[in-house]
Amino acid sequence: MVLARDRLLGAGGTRSAGPSGHRLGPAALREALADLHEFWLTAHAAQAGVGGRGGGVALLAVGGLGRRELVPFSDLDLVLAHDGRKPVDAVAERLWYPLWNSGVGLDHSVRTVGEALDVAANDLRTALGLLDARHMAGDAEVTVRLATAAREQWRTGVRKRLGELIESVRKRWHRAGEVAHWVEPDLKHGRGGLRDLAILDALALAQLIDRPGQDVAAAHTLLLDTRTELRRVAGRARDVLRPQDGDEVAGALGMADRFALARALSGAGRTVAYALDVALRSTGATGPTRKVLGLVRRQPERRPLDEGVVLHGTEVALARDADPGKDPGLLLRVAAAAGRTGHPVAPIALSRLGESAPEPRAPWPAEVRQDLVALLGSGEGLTDVVEALDRTGLWARLFPEWGAVRDLPPRDAAHVWTVDRHLVQTTVNASRLVTSVSRPDLLLIGALLHDIGKGRGQDHSVVGAALATQVGGRLGLPAADVAVLSAMVRHHLLLPHTATRRDVQDDATVERVVQTLGGDPVLLELLHALTEADSLATGPGVWTDWKARLTAELVDRARAAMAGTPLPAEEPLDDAQKALAEAVARSGRPDILVDTVDRLSTITLVAKDFPGVLSRAAGVLALNSLEVHAATAGSHGGAAISAFSVTPRFGSLPDPALLREQFARAVGGSLDLPEKLAAKERDYGGRAEDAPEPKVLWFDNEAGGPESAAVVLELRAADRIGLLHAVADALERSGVDVLWARVATLGGSAVDSFSFAAGTTPGWRRAIEVAVLKAAR
Repeated sequence: MVLARDRLLGAGGTRSAGPSGHRLGPAALREALADLHEFWLTAHAAQAGVGGRGGGVALLAVGGLGRRELVPFSDLDLVLAHDGRKPVDAVAERLWYPLWNSGVGLDHSVRTVGEALDVAANDLRTALGLLDARHMAGDAEVTVRLATAAREQWRTGVRKRLGELIESVRKRWHRAGEVAHWVEPDLKHGRGGLRDLAILDALALAQLIDRPGQDVAAAHTLLLDTRTELRRVAGRARDVLRPQDGDEVAGALGMADRFALARALSGAGRTVAYALDVALRSTGATGPTRKVLGLVRRQPERRPLDEGVVLHGTEVALARDADPGKDPGLLLRVAAAAGRTGHPVAPIALSRLGESAPEPRAPWPAEVRQDLVALLGSGEGLTDVVEALDRTGLWARLFPEWGAVRDLPPRDAAHVWTVDRHLVQTTVNASRLVTSVSRPDLLLIGALLHDIGKGRGQDHSVVGAALATQVGGRLGLPAADVAVLSAMVRHHLLLPHTATRRDVQDDATVERVVQTLGGDPVLLELLHALTEADSLATGPGVWTDWKARLTAELVDRARAAMAGTPLPAEEPLDDAQKALAEAVARSGRPDILVDTVDRLSTITLVAKDFPGVLSRAAGVLALNSLEVHAATAGSHGGAAISAFSVTPRFGSLPDPALLREQFARAVGGSLDLPEKLAAKERDYGGRAEDAPEPKVLWFDNEAGGPESAAVVLELRAADRIGLLHAVADALERSGVDVLWARVATLGGSAVDSFSFAAGTTPGWRRAIEVAVLKAAR
């Protein structure tokens, strides 16, 4: 048999020929290998004493031979099943030993039908394997009895095993990575590979899902053909496709080169992975349950997440009255909610959005851009959301420039991801660094776009900078921000290349970096964070302690040469705010002013000036589910003024009379804001598990001036409903009299500045910093 197999594969495993001498295609080769092994096993089983009908002993094939998907150099998975009426040890020895001696890989077992079923009941791998059982030789009635019972046992018991199945799948994915995005994909075990296709078949056999469609079948054929040709090219058992084998495998499959093959495999892997994700969710293994008349019934809960967006069971779905065709911001609100909560978007919601969600009209409204930044800052949840949107064409609707990098394999051997996944992974890494920069929104958008120029045959940094200008304008960023974004993409390699190839202590090296960046400390700060995020997303060992240290030293020297960051400043009040402050100072009664343009409202809350007004004003807005995008606080004529730019998280703006009444109660002390806000945060999900740690920076109004000078504390933290209230309250409890404040919420991040008089006691800064950081966590 080994000699015949080698003839099929060709000398050295490099060519395979049929009887006429023509090279067999991958499907024909698998057929030939299956026929060869079946013929040999049938003949050998008869010699070993595996009797025919009524003999009570049968030889079954499972695995690749059971499915007739036998690829070159596969092990044989065989079961010698019997009815227990007579000993079969001698038969088994005569059957197995020649296979061992021939060098054929063998995974075998000898069991009665009952024993096989008992093992399958406790071992998931055995249970799945028996679903492919196929008769080879001996008593066919034994095969039928075992195969039928195994499938029935699977159908009736599968729901109790779904947790075990999902856990085993996730562990395998963690070990083997992804077919769609890894440079060296594991065609069998990787996410979106052949093992996942077997899981889909098993779920369909149990009637938990429909049979996979034609797109999954086409992906199956490509993965199986690639695995067949890989083993033929390698001349041995191998399931990981390496770049050095890619061209030859691609040629055997009629493709231009390894890059064409990689893109095709990426598409196939996406198709299979998405199909399995949907299948596992549709089983309802993790959904809530309730008992009705003694029976367990699944009752999905609906909880609002954003305007037009709800959590339906374990999936993010559209609210019943949501209209994707008339709401251009709905797509990104759905995506941001999915990223924030870690729950997938429901397939029916994706379908509705794909059918009718328009691309936001350029320039994008501020609230739509905020939702994009919130999505990009959602951490690990971003990956699956982008994958779902990309599969349905929705991501390209938002970013038409994405097509050139989609499934694009990298040319650099250091990269482990396809270019599109590298961009997403860089953004995930950047979300953990948002507290290290003053413009987290630009960091996240820049991370997403830094390699967008690849795949176009020119310097990707130059092309990418032009594309970033195009995207930034479409997103509605101010011209100055578009310039910074473009510069980030153009110079995203400046710091790592300079730090590792030049002397960072040389003044000329530092001056070159400063001139290249136009002396902009904000751009320098952004590039420092982007360098780390990009390096971590490239591959193992790219971001080392040595590289991090050199880059940090270069940045410190360049920052010193740029003479620091501009100090945040107080914003002036307009005439209406001053007039309201003067009226409140005369009457003593708190009051509010509401000015609304589209969905964005400016709410000014004014009360007599005393410590605590800012925190109470912020708490009232949070209590009414108003999302703060920017805020200023100051005083005029003895009144404290807090002005907030807000949009409602759900529905419309609350009645101003209600806000006025609640604010008056909060100022008077009869409204328990901390308790009510804590409950609201719990309902809304609270702080994300992987949120970046908050960071505090200090600025002196007079550099090197006396301790009595005013200072500015800047907090950078992940945003949440009650953040501003908690931080302002912490400052007030620390005895700080806030002179003015500026708040900016950028997607899921907040950059809040507070000015107050410097303390005179030792350690005053540290005490305030500890209180603020505790409140921000």
